[in-house]
Amino acid sequence: MKKITLGVEGMSCAACSGGLEKHLSGKEGIISASVNLVMANATIEYDEEKLSVKELEAFIKEAGFKSTGLFVLKDEGKAHVRQKTLLIAYGVLTVVFLYLSMGQMFLPVPRFLSMHHSPVIYAAVLFSLTVLYLIYGSDIFIKGIRSLFHRSPNMDTLVTLGVASSFGYSVYVMIMIFTGHIVYTDSLGEHMYTDSLYFESCAVIIYFIKLGRFIDKASKNKTKQAIKDLVQITPETATVKYADGEKKVPIDEINKGDTIVCRAGEKVAVDGTITSGGAHLDEAFISGESKPVSKKEGDGVVAGSVNYDGYFEYTAERIGKDSTVSEIVRLVVEATNTKMPIAKIADKVSGIFVPAVMAIALVALIVCAIIMPIGNAITTFVTVLVVACPCSLGLATPLAIVVSEGKCASGGILVKKSETLEAASKANVVVFDKTGTLTYGKLKISKAVNYSDMPIEEIMNIAASLEARSTHPIAKAFVEAGKPIYAADDFVGEDGFGISARVDGKKVSMGNAKMLDLLGVKNEHELEEAELKRSGNSIVYLVIDGAVAALFGVNDLIKDEAKQVVAELSRRKIEVTMLTGDNRETAELIAAELGIKRVIADVVPSEKVKAIKQLKSEGKRVVMCGDGINDSPALAFADVGISVHGGTDIAMNSSDVILMKDNLFRIVDLFEVSRRTVANIKQNLFWAFFYNCLMIPIALGAFRWAGIAITPMIAGISMVLSSLTVIANALRLRLIKFN
Repeated sequence: MKKITLGVEGMSCAACSGGLEKHLSGKEGIISASVNLVMANATIEYDEEKLSVKELEAFIKEAGFKSTGLFVLKDEGKAHVRQKTLLIAYGVLTVVFLYLSMGQMFLPVPRFLSMHHSPVIYAAVLFSLTVLYLIYGSDIFIKGIRSLFHRSPNMDTLVTLGVASSFGYSVYVMIMIFTGHIVYTDSLGEHMYTDSLYFESCAVIIYFIKLGRFIDKASKNKTKQAIKDLVQITPETATVKYADGEKKVPIDEINKGDTIVCRAGEKVAVDGTITSGGAHLDEAFISGESKPVSKKEGDGVVAGSVNYDGYFEYTAERIGKDSTVSEIVRLVVEATNTKMPIAKIADKVSGIFVPAVMAIALVALIVCAIIMPIGNAITTFVTVLVVACPCSLGLATPLAIVVSEGKCASGGILVKKSETLEAASKANVVVFDKTGTLTYGKLKISKAVNYSDMPIEEIMNIAASLEARSTHPIAKAFVEAGKPIYAADDFVGEDGFGISARVDGKKVSMGNAKMLDLLGVKNEHELEEAELKRSGNSIVYLVIDGAVAALFGVNDLIKDEAKQVVAELSRRKIEVTMLTGDNRETAELIAAELGIKRVIADVVPSEKVKAIKQLKSEGKRVVMCGDGINDSPALAFADVGISVHGGTDIAMNSSDVILMKDNLFRIVDLFEVSRRTVANIKQNLFWAFFYNCLMIPIALGAFRWAGIAITPMIAGISMVLSSLTVIANALRLRLIKFN
């Protein structure tokens, strides 16, 4: 048995990936097939004695798609720029098109382009422009026809039929104009043929569908880039210690069992165990812990960790695909592969709506051909197709999405996928990471107790001046809180105790309680120290000239709005859970302060995914909110993943929503927007279908006895009016107010 991953072109929706997966799974010699719509690939396990790669690619072609060979993560930057340029160019052309076809009812146009004075040139120009749009949207038509042949019609099928009916009838009208038939007469009176051209409807439908495809593809490309970013966490080279000395080698030349050297400021190259030395390592991308972890001989280290302040040697144990980073990559890919796409309501009903309209139009053609002239029969047939053209149906969902996403963006909420708003409206659980999400994610001085006669400002300046010489992570909190205005001479650092120097003529030391013993200073502040520790603080003493001058509690502080956000979510009947790699004691202290009842602590990335899976297995709709690389698999696996402001690139790329402003109230706003957007889409779909149910019988002539009848021209106008109704309703979403 052999497994291979092939790239696939031509998939645009869940029906495409599902159909291909079903097609491949039914072939003899294929053990299993998994098609990933987001990554645009197919992972196939097959019997290599029965099948070759060329035969697998032929199976993909049979299903109506194209294999691009072995799947690789390509840089699609140039293609993205080219598509964006085309989109802008066609956007400008669409404005010109609408001006020529509809604007001249209100605005002047050159005489040679006037529908009344130069109908032949007018029709020819509109036809030529429409051909450009047909070429631009050819991929939509191909997919629509394929879906129809595979008996799974979708939105592409609806668009294809709508464009085909409008274009076909318009070509017929154009031919009549070219042959000198400027005016025609029907039961409702005399009309100009130029009024019955519907080329602009073809152009507008194609343009908006392409706009949606562009946004969707950009989202998928970011997901692919996320995996690239994960791989790049590890350094490209490492220093390996051999018997004859040290040598810097590429990371892919490291072998299991090699001894690797890591100095201050460098990254750990592969997973392993320290054999000598030690240091403080930043493992936030794995554990979510904001405080660097002290590592010594015998401790394990993870590839991508940053060495803050020490020197150590470690033995390479897990390299390549076996490393922790590779495991996270696997989890992200698995999450994107198993996440169920939310089917569009319009796609669900298209399987009935499209064949029904075709059948009705065909029956009308046959019946009318029997009882009236063939010209009238064709007119009835085209009228039914034009009046049933899915313009309003096609606009119902994407327009509401565009308006609501624009509203979100203006408020600092970046929604990357249209499905996210529907998923968020159904969510009943919000899972928060702790560090960097509910808290600020960086150490700050939570409390300062001054035991000296000096002003607290002076105490902070002295502390900042000393800590400015230190490389310890806690030092940054003091440098930010005070002003390092004094020189720190004769600087000495005692690992595990603290630091000392002469500052402004005074002997100054800073460190933990053990430092007091080292200095021979009696600790008379153990009660205050214990109280700060109970609140999850790290303890720092400031000693000036042999006396304790101040006691500091250093902690990762809770965000100002976090408690109110938790309370508001609870009011909306949304359960709140904390999920963190931090220790349970600290996590429960913060959860109690915020009013969060459920806490899952001491978890690694794979366990975070398990926690999300467990909630989903209980029938919950889960929103995950985090900021670190360690959160990326859980963000991808949740129904909705939200990355907070300041999060890592991989977390933002793995998520569905990015909060561009550091304000957790935006999560509450997202729920409100999603709820109202889904309601708006349902209203739009109702009116779109109501329009068709009302207008199709009229188009068939069912009310001709009462003097109610329409021509293709009136059908086109009514189609535009139905679209305007949908547009007006969608624009109401702009009135939503944010917190």
